[in-house]
Amino acid sequence: MTLRVILADDHPLIRAGVRTLLEDDPGLAVVGEAESADNLLALLRETPADLLITDFSMPGGQAADGLGLIQRLRRDHPELPIIVLTMITNVGVHGTIIEAGVRGLIDKGAGMAEISLAIQAVAQGRDYVSATFREGLRQSEFDKSSGEAAQLSPRELEVLRLFASGLTVSAIADRLSRSVKTVSRQKNDAMVKLGLKSDLDIFLYAREHGLTS
Repeated sequence: MTLRVILADDHPLIRAGVRTLLEDDPGLAVVGEAESADNLLALLRETPADLLITDFSMPGGQAADGLGLIQRLRRDHPELPIIVLTMITNVGVHGTIIEAGVRGLIDKGAGMAEISLAIQAVAQGRDYVSATFREGLRQSEFDKSSGEAAQLSPRELEVLRLFASGLTVSAIADRLSRSVKTVSRQKNDAMVKLGLKSDLDIFLYAREHGLTS
């Protein structure tokens, strides 16, 4: 049986690299590619698939990327296994991705070999996390205060990530289908928890703590 795979990433070179890897396996077939959350959601409505390999951060479309996209995918396609690729190194973000129900979490900097390992694991009904991410996640299980971002709720963490990526509060509200008041409150609550005093502090914090790709 051939496993039908959809690829989603806003970087054409990454999609090409993953596609080349998959095409070397006769048991896999790439049945579609998407460059944004919008494209991905539209593609999934029309194209049956057995596995989705997607980037976490795909800015530029109308639909939410990041955690919002993963949550929507789990709601609309609950049986579809998802492997997420990301350059984000923050353990708090990793935790929210896994809690959202993905089956594989891959460090983009770890090389293509880990994608093959993740596909094998997921195809056998197991989960897979990149070796470079495992230790941080293991430590966070034993120490819930590990890393300041552990203090934040998943929604607060997502708001900070999007704000640090350059979106305004209004744009974040539109992207996440929340009110501007709600997003503003979540941003301010996160700043208070982390002791941040200004928007510049948010950008510096995000860069230093691996919240941005």
